[in-house]
Amino acid sequence: MAFTLTDTGALSGAGFDTIIDVRSPAEFAEDHIPGAINLPVLSNEERAQVGTIYVQESPFRARKIGAALVARNAARHIEDSLMGFDGGWRPLVYCWRGGQRSGSFTSILQQIGWRAEVLEGGYRTWRRMVVKTLYDDPLPFRILRLDGFTGTAKTALLAEVAAQGGQVIDLEGLANHRGSILGDIEGDQPAQKGFESALVSALDRLDPGRPVLVEAESARIGSLRIPPQMWVAMRDSPRLVIEAPVAARAEFLAQAYAGLAADKPALTERLNKLRTLAGHDTVDGWLVLLEEGRLVELSASLVERHYDPAYARLRKGDESPVLARLQSDRLDPAALKALAGRIRDTLDA
Repeated sequence: MAFTLTDTGALSGAGFDTIIDVRSPAEFAEDHIPGAINLPVLSNEERAQVGTIYVQESPFRARKIGAALVARNAARHIEDSLMGFDGGWRPLVYCWRGGQRSGSFTSILQQIGWRAEVLEGGYRTWRRMVVKTLYDDPLPFRILRLDGFTGTAKTALLAEVAAQGGQVIDLEGLANHRGSILGDIEGDQPAQKGFESALVSALDRLDPGRPVLVEAESARIGSLRIPPQMWVAMRDSPRLVIEAPVAARAEFLAQAYAGLAADKPALTERLNKLRTLAGHDTVDGWLVLLEEGRLVELSASLVERHYDPAYARLRKGDESPVLARLQSDRLDPAALKALAGRIRDTLDA
């Protein structure tokens, strides 16, 4: 039995207990349906081997070898990962195009007695719908941007607004990048396709009848591009601008940078990349502050000599309307909670 996907949000209400991606680990790593687990019926090497035999020798021979590998790997997954499920378990299985890999694995699961189904069209069906949502059709949301100089706690405010019931999309969180020169210290970013799948999944959970708050970004977050329809929705949207003095922002950034500063070589490498923009003397001064552990002073200097000038350049010519300017002398947890409440009041107005 095949399951027909009508839109990207349909899976959440389809009643499947588990979504199983049987593609190779490399395919899964690039992108997969959010929430899916990877039980590959062919490893990266096995998939390459079968493909080579198919092209260079014989499709029939490739299918024989592939069938033996799929059966062997399926048996291992059943023994290692699936023994705990009872007879009522209902998984959805997919591969690249809903063909032999997912069909073979699903057939084995059905023979056991599980209510397994194949995703019609496989991953390609999901990907086409993601592209349609983010590249072809206008987004059905009223987007508002949370703007402000670096260090005005915009990401933390997004989380607090969400905790208070507001609708938000944390693009930097989905991209695993802070959007600054220091952003990529935290780990690898997802592939572009993976970022887009995560974004569509987040959009599917939102109510189009209510405004959606996102952080004001450039068209790229680290190495990732904001997809066209999301960027169009953001580009000219009204802004809520957070304003706070340098001292408060420096205190906030010093706490945010505390973990990064513990890895001085990594942070030093990132600061050295700013020499062309900030000058050798300035960066040398930053490295002294880092070495001496004076993170508040380092943060204040970064704000004044790098982040604020960069922000001014980025916002030059941005004529999108400012819905509200929200000021705060502090950015501690209590102040952020109060700011988030004011943001919610503005969104609900």
